This record gives sequence, C-alpha cells and structure tokens, in this order.
Amino acid sequence: MLELADIFAADGPLQRSLPGFTPRREQLQMAEEVSRALEAREVLVVEAGTGTGKTFAYLVPALHCGGRVLISTGTRTLQDQLYSKDLPLVAAALGRPARVALLKGRANYLCRHRLGHALGELALRDGGSREPWLARVERWASLTRTGDLAEVPGLSDSNPVWPEVTSTRDNCLGAPCEEFARCHVAAARRQAQEADIVIVNHHLLLADLALKEDGFGDLLGSADALILDEAHQLPDLATELFGASVGHRRIGSLLDAVRGEIAGAAAAVDSAIEAVEEAARELSRRLPRELPGRIGWDRCDAAVAPCTAELARALQALREALESRGADGGALGPGASGLGARAGELAVQTERIAAVDRIEGLRTVELSSRGFALHLLPFDIADRFRALIEARRCAWVFTSATLSIGDDFSHFTARLGIPEAATVKIDSPFDYERQSVLYVPRGLPQPAAPDYVRSMLDAALPLIEASRGGAFVLFTSHRALAEGALRLRQLWGANPPYRLYVQGEAPRERLLKEFRADGDGVLLGTASFWEGVDVKGAALRLVIIEKLPFASPDEPLVKARVDHIQSRGGNPFREFQLPEAALALKQGVGRLIRSESDHGAVVICDRRIVERSYGRVLLAALPAMRSTRDEQEVLRFLRAHAPPPARASRTA
Repeated sequence: MLELADIFAADGPLQRSLPGFTPRREQLQMAEEVSRALEAREVLVVEAGTGTGKTFAYLVPALHCGGRVLISTGTRTLQDQLYSKDLPLVAAALGRPARVALLKGRANYLCRHRLGHALGELALRDGGSREPWLARVERWASLTRTGDLAEVPGLSDSNPVWPEVTSTRDNCLGAPCEEFARCHVAAARRQAQEADIVIVNHHLLLADLALKEDGFGDLLGSADALILDEAHQLPDLATELFGASVGHRRIGSLLDAVRGEIAGAAAAVDSAIEAVEEAARELSRRLPRELPGRIGWDRCDAAVAPCTAELARALQALREALESRGADGGALGPGASGLGARAGELAVQTERIAAVDRIEGLRTVELSSRGFALHLLPFDIADRFRALIEARRCAWVFTSATLSIGDDFSHFTARLGIPEAATVKIDSPFDYERQSVLYVPRGLPQPAAPDYVRSMLDAALPLIEASRGGAFVLFTSHRALAEGALRLRQLWGANPPYRLYVQGEAPRERLLKEFRADGDGVLLGTASFWEGVDVKGAALRLVIIEKLPFASPDEPLVKARVDHIQSRGGNPFREFQLPEAALALKQGVGRLIRSESDHGAVVICDRRIVERSYGRVLLAALPAMRSTRDEQEVLRFLRAHAPPPARASRTA
C-alpha cells in the first residue's frame, strides 16, 4: 500500500490522474494528521487555510483507512460535489473503489403515499383536471430509482408541489405505511447503512443525532470515523436542533396527516383534533400583534406560557386517541400509531418550551403572515454534544478554514464540549503578502453615525474605479444593504460604469453566476455572501467590508446569551461577541484570495479595527496580509492588477 507521502508527491497517483493537481506540503500535513486521528479513533480539530486542498486531504485518508466513514458537509451543493466529482476522482486515482452513498434529508425524497394522496385530493377538488407539475412528478415517479426530487428538471424546492409530495417527521406514517416497502427515504437509509462512505449534510446529521429518526435506524451506525467539513457552522446548527420548535406549520402538517388516516369514523380523534386547533387559536390570540419577525418571550403576554402548556396537553390527548384507535383496529388507517408517536413528540417539545428554566435557554416567538412559531434555543450545548461523541467509539475530525482566532481554538472547542481535542492549524499556501493588501480608510465617521453608509460608499468609489469593478461590498444588515444599493444607483444614474448585483433581487446562485461571467461587476450582499462563496480569478479583486460584523445587541438570542454569561460572572464581550465577530470577519476576508494567481485588496471601512484595543484580536484572526492606511498605496495596487477596460459602460 502506498504511503501518503507517495500519494501526494510529484508524479504520485493524484498528479498523474488529476489535471491541474499540484503537490502541496500543507495538504500532505493535513492528510497525515487526519490519517492518525482515523487510526487512533481520536477527536481532531483542523483549521486548513484557503488553498490547502482540504477536501483531498481528508478524502485520501478516508479511502485509505479501509473503514466505514461518514462525511458531513455544510450544504447539499457540497454534498453533490463530493459525491459526483471529488470522491470518484480520488477513488479512481488511488485505484480504491468504494461503496458510496449520498443521503439527504427526507424533504428531498418523493413520498409515494403523499403523492397518491395529492392526486386523490386533486381529482376530488378539480374533477380530474391535471396540475402540470404534479403530473410531471407522477410521470417521473414511475421511472426514478432514487426518488430524489432534484432529478425533476425545473422543479425547485420553493414550488408549491414540493411539500405536497414529500414527507416530514410529523406526517410520515413510518413502517405501517402501505408504501413502506417502496419508500425512497427508507431505501436511501438502507444504502447508507451498507456503504463504505456516506455523504450527508450537517443539518441531517444533527437532526438524526438530536431527534433519532425512528424507523430508519441510527445514521452513524457502525461508523469508524466521522469527518465534518465546514465545521464552523456546527455550534449554531446544534443550538438550533438541540432546542425545540413548534408552530402553525408543524401542527397543521400533523393534523392534515391525521385527517388523511381517519376514514370518517373516529369521533374521539375528531374531538382531539378540534381541541388542538382551539388551543393553537387561543395561543395565537395571546401573542403580540407585531410586524413579521422574531421577538423575545419577555415581550409576550403572561398568558402565553399557560396557553402553550394547554397546547401541549391537547397534543398529548391527540397522541393517546390515535394510539388507542390504532391499537384496537378502529376506523383509522395503519399509520395511526405512528402519527400518535409524532403527536407525542410535538407535545413534549411544546411542554419543554412552556416550562423552560431561564438558565436553560432562550424562548422566542416568530410571527409571520402565515402564523406563529415558538422556539427554544439552549444557551449551552457543550455537554450534550460531548455526550454524543463519547457514546460512539469512532474518530471525529472537524475541519474548516475558520476555526481559530490567531492560534486559539478554545472558542470553537468549548462550544462543542471538546476542550481536550487535538488541534492543528495549517496556514494557507497562498502568499498573502504579495497577492493582497488590507486597507483601512482614514476620515470615516463612527459606524453609528447616521451618514455612515453614505460616507463609506463615497470612500469606496475611487477604489472600485481603480479596480475597474470586480468588487464585493459586504454589509452587516439588510437595512444598510438597501441604503447602499440606493446610494450607488443615485450616483451612477442610468448608465452605470459597472453592472450592479444586489442580494434579494435575484436568487443567490444566479447572482454569483452572472457576477463571475461579467468579470467587472459590483455585488452587494449581506450574511449569506460572507461565507461559502468561491469566486476564483480576476472576477473578484476587491472586497469592501462595511462594518465589523458584531451581532446586533438587540437580537433576542444575542441579548439572552449576553445576560446568561453575565449571570455566571463572565465577560460576554470577550467570551462571545468578540470571538464571533472575529470568525465572521475571517470568513468575509476569505472571499478575496481563492487561488495562487488571485490578487486584490480587502477594505475594512470600520475605523474601530485600528482605534480600539480589541482590534488586535480581529486582525490576528486574518491572514498575514500587508496593511496600509494610505489611499494612494491601495489605489496603485488595484490599478496594477486591474484588467484592461472591457467597454466604456455597462447597463444595469
């Protein structure tokens, strides 16, 4: 068997088989660290700087170890790339075929029972007329092997048909379903159990660990190792999934499924359904009449807590009615007991929200035109996550480009309850000193000033002109984004020098695709463009950051965490707000240099980074870029690396 050094070496199997592969010392270092952790079944945290090639650095050891490995990614897009491109390439290069399974959440798979129900409802409602998308799904359903709705051309997950033909935890009938033998979710799970390498996403993995998808087995099963890419997302995702959530949508989904099983002759269940609906209506009446958004529990009427407890009791009564009728063979369908269990789970979550101790977590209310949702977010998930790791004798490898602040991993490891984990920081192979410059403008007002966005853009315009476009302008709020877009359009008028791409005016992937193709565009975005965006080459040569990304102190979860840390005598700014801002800033800055040939400037418009003492912590988290406050220096750098003018003007 080849050693890792031979695999990653010049003239090794990777370079011989993969066009464009370049041996990198940093990539081999990471592969060796991952391999040791897999062999010893240890917990390892690896920060791999941009350009390390971390995907191959963990795929090679995963294939090499001969064990059963789960790989979890941040998004379904990354899942698909690993499954359809990266893993087959590496396996072929190494000559090590493996059984590989791609596993997504249940909402991605066709539910044959739900499809039949939707077709039946349509026939009754519209006299047999055809809904075009439903008819297309019906035709596809007779041909598909996987049931993955991504196979249906043109069908997006925002299409109204999508939820009609997929299941949720609350309306799935489980093993008693008459279509269970042909269930695509169950089949995907079985394939995953039999595979050598399983590719999942963080949301699915954490939901499985937190909720235990009954009827489909333990996702981890007999895994020898778990590799979690884009691991910086895990603490916040785990906080969400280890909490509790209940609202109109989940309740309605459950009740619709129950009605579909009743067959019109179950008075006790009818009565229980009415009680749940009445409890939900009463709770809704007691909630504030606010604009859409999320508010803290402390802004609600005192009656909300007892109303929530009453809703929990009504859901529990529905569970008892369903399980009783399912057990005695009454007028309900075969899924009654399964739906009863779902009602029971929802009752437990609702009761948990109603009775939560302030020390345990934050309760919030989300209000929209469609109804309400109650949420419980625990302040601390460290003990629970640590217990999940200790319960399984397998290796856990966490990797991302943004896990440390300087050389300190403690913020990440403490949140996940793994302070003793081995940590390794592998710097990027890119030459940031030569390829980039960090500029902090002089003379801008404080970020809280009413004219801040206007002043920031006035300072940014000469830089955009010097780089001839090719710019990201990253904002910290949607309000600032809207103000910035309006200001640029006012300044540029009807014949702008560069095409403007604004988040929210088109789907994210379409904006990125058009921005890359344009080559000289200016893209304005908020949080979703600070990370997970890869624009290699000259299309992106300038990143302008409006403000340091401190979370709003008025956001309910931020305020609650601050209060929680203060209550135990801690320093919320140093323990929570500053580390979170440092990691977010590191993500934003990381959009610029994505290859050895990239050049560009990062502009941080917030003067606090050089005027406040905590600025040193933020700067220490960033790559080793040369920095300046001299506008002429950064203008010369941008002009030197700007492409020649493509055309005199562009139309917006």
